[in-house]
Amino acid sequence: MGLFLLLSLLLLPSRLQAGRSAECDINNYGIKQPDRLSAPQGGSVRIPFSFYHGWQLAKDPRVSVALRRTEFHGEIIYNSTRRFIHKDYKNRISLELSLGQRSGSLQISNLQEKDGNMYFYRIQVETLRCGKRLWQDIIGTKLTITPAFKMTNTAPTNAAPTSGVLEGNWSSAPSPMGVGPVVIVTLANTVLKIAILGLVLYLMWKRSKG
Repeated sequence: MGLFLLLSLLLLPSRLQAGRSAECDINNYGIKQPDRLSAPQGGSVRIPFSFYHGWQLAKDPRVSVALRRTEFHGEIIYNSTRRFIHKDYKNRISLELSLGQRSGSLQISNLQEKDGNMYFYRIQVETLRCGKRLWQDIIGTKLTITPAFKMTNTAPTNAAPTSGVLEGNWSSAPSPMGVGPVVIVTLANTVLKIAILGLVLYLMWKRSKG
């Protein structure tokens, strides 16, 4: 009985090691992020992500989010654990994590033409029995920066005429409200001329009789 117990105690560490190895060698992990995004120059964009894995996390998992640009092995422009932000993105990039720390997004504001690039998320977690585990997205997100929309005050040359009054360009056609006064004035002038002509003819006729 004592010999059996001794052998069991000797074999126990190897069994635990085998179980630990099986748990730590799992391949069930990954990152999801969009293939393509576009945003206007001068605006802002959120690059969302979510990740999954099969490890049991420590009580303090210490999720670390990093972002690379240009290619899979490109330079890191953001690291949440080291609180690192690349000089090209100073005061323009910020991280938002969900309550469960399994998804989030990085926002880049005041977008510039040179921000058009490939972006790759990298995740690191602290597990319970397997130490730190780190993995990165392979495909990445292609961010396209579009030209900023500019407002102009110049009307197009082929624009149809409007029904309203154009500033600085009064229409020569009489309005319905102005027709009545014009007709009345013209009629009054005609009546006055006829009355004067009749009075002259009457005076001439009376003088001829006298």
